[in-house]
Amino acid sequence: MSLEDPVIITCSISGAVADRRQCPAIPYTPEEYAAEARRIVDEGGSMIHIHARTPEGVPSYEVEDFRAITEAIRATVDDVIINYSTGAIGVELDKRLAYLRELRPDVAALNMGSMNYAKYSSRRQEFVFSTVFENSFETITTLLHTMNECAIRPEHECFDSGHLANLDPLIDQGLLSSPLQISCVMGVTGGIRPTARNLAHMSEQVPGGPDGPNCWGVIGVSRRQWTLVAAALTLGGNVRVGLEDNFYLPDGEMARSNGDLIAKARQLTQDVGRRPATVAEARERLGVPRRDRAASP
Repeated sequence: MSLEDPVIITCSISGAVADRRQCPAIPYTPEEYAAEARRIVDEGGSMIHIHARTPEGVPSYEVEDFRAITEAIRATVDDVIINYSTGAIGVELDKRLAYLRELRPDVAALNMGSMNYAKYSSRRQEFVFSTVFENSFETITTLLHTMNECAIRPEHECFDSGHLANLDPLIDQGLLSSPLQISCVMGVTGGIRPTARNLAHMSEQVPGGPDGPNCWGVIGVSRRQWTLVAAALTLGGNVRVGLEDNFYLPDGEMARSNGDLIAKARQLTQDVGRRPATVAEARERLGVPRRDRAASP
């Protein structure tokens, strides 16, 4: 990937942890997701990563909640790449497979390794949340077989450089085909530290190299997101922002919508001499064909 390549700007629209007590702009209802999608696309976003919620805001893994949100977005936005989360703690795998098989999004996230997953308070000097995020090779390959059967392109979320190495046996088995879509997730306690040097290191571990046939980008968690976005843009990568990962603009102001975050990512993209990819360009780069709207769920 080079600086001449257009930048695929993804928005993680909601997440499954925070709620409106932390950020009033988080969407709950399908109509609110659709309004956010309109803002995202208008500001230069080309892919939307979806964690489903009930209309009351409760995180959901039910087919019908994913369906209602997806239909509302597709009725409001002419075209955008739809990307479903598949990561979960304490939710059986069959439930996650069910909404992939039923709704067949363009893309689905595929977490590439098990890890400690925590939030730590230095003020309190204790973990406020701590668990093990299970993503065994058995889980990964089960999800990947379903994605391949349903013509869903995987987005490989890698929280450490070893997760990138986990791609190697899957490539060797012929389960993956270029162009791969690789996201370097940084800023989660238990994963790699969120620094520009570490992002450069991870980009070098991408199969085929950072300028090779595969697409890579950064997912920065917390307000360190913006330095990581700037680093990824300079290194030639793609970027993700959104209310799942970070509520705040670089000046510390809380975003009023996902559109605010996408607008800032677009500005940074242009400031380094690059440009946002159109949805059509993002589809071409990721090997994601546009689906027939009439046939979409």
